[in-house]
Amino acid sequence: MTGWEAHHLATVCRLRPGDVVCLFNGDGHEYPARVVAASKKSVSLEVAGVAAPPRELDFPLEIAAPVPKGDRGQFLVEKLTELGVTAFVLLLCRQSVVTPRVGTIDKLRRYVIEASKQCGRNALMSVAAPAGWESYCNGGEPGDLRIVAHPTAALKKMPRPEGPSRLIRCAVGPEGGFAEEEIDMAVAHGWRPMDLGPRILRVETAALFLATGAILTASWYNCPRDPK
Repeated sequence: MTGWEAHHLATVCRLRPGDVVCLFNGDGHEYPARVVAASKKSVSLEVAGVAAPPRELDFPLEIAAPVPKGDRGQFLVEKLTELGVTAFVLLLCRQSVVTPRVGTIDKLRRYVIEASKQCGRNALMSVAAPAGWESYCNGGEPGDLRIVAHPTAALKKMPRPEGPSRLIRCAVGPEGGFAEEEIDMAVAHGWRPMDLGPRILRVETAALFLATGAILTASWYNCPRDPK
């Protein structure tokens, strides 16, 4: 092993020959390994086995939102990773205030890796390239559950998914919210506007709100019930 990860293990973590580590590459498995040799620029490891702990959600969950300003984007990506979100899509809306660059996307993907290390997740949340709202809301499959955050909407709680393996897609607008034309477009493509409450939430708060609601709702309906 060379590069940044080797530097982190040898210099930051100060691992030495004989120390035990756990490796992962995003394929859903983890690999127990022992350090054979370590220097500032490289680390040699001996893989001792493979395991596949069940740490992913029972359904795919996709969150789409514009990148918040400053370090709030890092916070959002870290927490979505910890919650088990499958994919994060960077939205470009009519009232977006930040247009992510290639370097920004690379940083977000690095944050996913770091958060996965912290929480023990072995499948990496994908960070998709920026997508315009029109093309994004028109995508997906007919059976997907589509929820778009919008104040004053009639829907007040997360609806029941149609099946345990259906993709749930949740979208949050920019700081100024979705334009009415964008909401109309979403409704025309099967999206269901959902009111997140009487207070105005920041982008990252709304995204985490929807992610948590989707996870809890899907878990409730998919969990076996006591017939009594």
